[in-house]
Amino acid sequence: KRGMIPLSPHMKCYKTGDIVDIKGCGTVTKGMPYKVYHGKTGRVYNVTKRAVGVLVNKRVKGRIMAKKINLRVEHISHSKCRDDFLDRVKRNELVKKEAKASGVKVSTRRAPVNPRSKHVVKGKGIDVEEVNPI
Repeated sequence: KRGMIPLSPHMKCYKTGDIVDIKGCGTVTKGMPYKVYHGKTGRVYNVTKRAVGVLVNKRVKGRIMAKKINLRVEHISHSKCRDDFLDRVKRNELVKKEAKASGVKVSTRRAPVNPRSKHVVKGKGIDVEEVNPI
């Protein structure tokens, strides 16, 4: 894609506390993030007319520093990192409501996935090779 960017990045609404992904758009050179911040996720702390202030963690030698950077809206997008969590919270609330109505105790904790059951892998024209420790 070359030339003028669409209006959709300008129409998005950013509020203080939103989690955003930083992705530099080469079409717009104003308000562009430095290369270290490309691909990072941060939290909005300030909103102006055309730009957004973002708080990002940056690794400097042995420590992680919170850096405040100002970016134009063309270079950021809403992060989808919390979508799964928020969906799970809504699902858990529905399950709790149904359990309370029916009087059944239900656990909303995430359980680790069990190992797959044993199975035989078959192939055409392939000899079986047994692998034993030395």
